[in-house]
Amino acid sequence: MIDVIIAGGGPTGTMLAAELRLHDVEVLVLERDAEPSPAVRSLGLHPRSIEILDMRGVLDRFLALGQQYPGGVGRFAGIETPAPVALDTAHGYVLGIPQPVTDRLLTERADELGAQIRRGTEVTGVEQDDDGVSVELADGSLLRARWLVGCDGGRSLVRRLLGIGFPGEPATTEWILGEVQVTAPPAEIAAVSDEVRKTQKGFGIGPTGDGLYRAVVPAATVAEDRTVPPTLDEFRTQLRAYAGIDFGVHSPRSLTRFTDATRLAERYRAGRVLLAGDAAHVHPPLGGQGLNLGIQDAFNLGWKLAAEVAGWAPDGLLDTYGSERHPVADEVLTLTRAQSVLISTEPGPQAVRRLLTELMSFADVSRFLAERVAGIGIRYDVGDGPELLGRRLRDLPLSSGRLYERTRDGRGLLLDQTGGLSVAGWADRVDLVADVSAELSAPAVLLRPDGHVVWIGDDQDDLRRHLSRWFGAGSAPA
Repeated sequence: MIDVIIAGGGPTGTMLAAELRLHDVEVLVLERDAEPSPAVRSLGLHPRSIEILDMRGVLDRFLALGQQYPGGVGRFAGIETPAPVALDTAHGYVLGIPQPVTDRLLTERADELGAQIRRGTEVTGVEQDDDGVSVELADGSLLRARWLVGCDGGRSLVRRLLGIGFPGEPATTEWILGEVQVTAPPAEIAAVSDEVRKTQKGFGIGPTGDGLYRAVVPAATVAEDRTVPPTLDEFRTQLRAYAGIDFGVHSPRSLTRFTDATRLAERYRAGRVLLAGDAAHVHPPLGGQGLNLGIQDAFNLGWKLAAEVAGWAPDGLLDTYGSERHPVADEVLTLTRAQSVLISTEPGPQAVRRLLTELMSFADVSRFLAERVAGIGIRYDVGDGPELLGRRLRDLPLSSGRLYERTRDGRGLLLDQTGGLSVAGWADRVDLVADVSAELSAPAVLLRPDGHVVWIGDDQDDLRRHLSRWFGAGSAPA
């Protein structure tokens, strides 16, 4: 029996596979598509996702292939802040990197760690019992796993087979996104784009940096079957309708659709099956949060599911995945709904947009919004206590390197400035770090493998209680 099967080999699935493999969990990723998609549905990584990659030691791979945009963090519905937003992170920028590159790098990471990845393998059925999950494939074969995670996108078959509700709003608007070659001169494209965007907020065209142009334009209607890609003629027609010119687009690398459909799964777990990424939540791409939200889902779930497989997970640990990530997704849906309204050209939304533009001149307002889009403003409910409790801890300098360099193995960390605390009994799951920077404004903190603070203090007995809560029963002293 396989430990965990992951349905879906996109960024959420491969990130989760890598996290599980850090803990020697046997993982099989099943991806329906025989080849990776060339479609660039996401163009960037936000600060929290960048921190996560840094915590696992793979950020350099992404930085080498991306472009840093410090000014991108403060934007909300396209509104730019008057000054750069100062965030509590070493990575206060958006990393511009096409999704196919992100997909490839995350897949390579999972493969390096020993995850099995099968492409061209479609899941068609799911049944579970007390001992595991039976997964039926399109070729009629049957696989058996202890756990199944559906990372199979917004039209998730796993979610539908489980009967998990997906309430929200259906699509009312659709856009066509194309990566194409053009014949129009760059100066003409830029001039037309600037003029059209003054009145058409859903339109845009610009170079991708590799000889292609990326263009987005509203579709004529919402397609009945979104699995059918748009045609080049349809794309040209809509460009002419909105811009008065089709820019001579030809030789598309990809043509895709996306909509303003907004939905959130009623729950993230049903027995031995869990949901993550777009299978659990869909929303318009405004703010570029979808891919980032999925990566962060996987980061929260990975160590908890690994603990369950290993047998040391305390009661209720796995359920904190849903109780923590469901509200985060709900907030992201709120942000994208708000941005959808703000890009409307109607007088009412434009009045709100002007007001918000003025409010964002205040540093606290712009920081509030930026932290939420960036993913670093999240505070999980881990109990009452100081403001830092439940939040992720930023990278800190240590006497021998950086904090995030100590997080590579996906273990818990006790940062102890008192010199008198111990993780005896939990040393197989939690590392002790004594060379802590004075920048840590607490005597000691306990970090989960995802970097969130779950205890602050200096009392050993209180620490043991929290070690048991998050890392299970400790072993008897030798």
